[in-house]
Amino acid sequence: MKLTNLARNLRKNQTETEQRLWLQLRKKRFLNYKFRRQFPIEPYIVDFICLELKLIVELDGSQHSEQVEQDVERTLFLNQRGFKVVRFWNNEVIENLDGVMDSLRYIAEARGEE
Repeated sequence: MKLTNLARNLRKNQTETEQRLWLQLRKKRFLNYKFRRQFPIEPYIVDFICLELKLIVELDGSQHSEQVEQDVERTLFLNQRGFKVVRFWNNEVIENLDGVMDSLRYIAEARGEE
């Protein structure tokens, strides 16, 4: 399956946690920045991205505790292309969405000043 088709399928089948965060980021609701979801960057698909800020937001479920090495490799790949990758655990979004948004606000404002 092509990466764009896979990304489209992931957008149609978002997790509850992705839906919660997407409601905060979509339609320039977050500091007037445009975010996209399930965006392909060969060979990966990132959860959320703001191209203007070169900011990627990844949501990690429990499976990520078992794939640390792959996540490090992926983050390094994206960093080398100028992206800042921020990771949040799913339970952080569910239990402390305000805190997650505060962290993103701080990071976005810092990136916007660069």
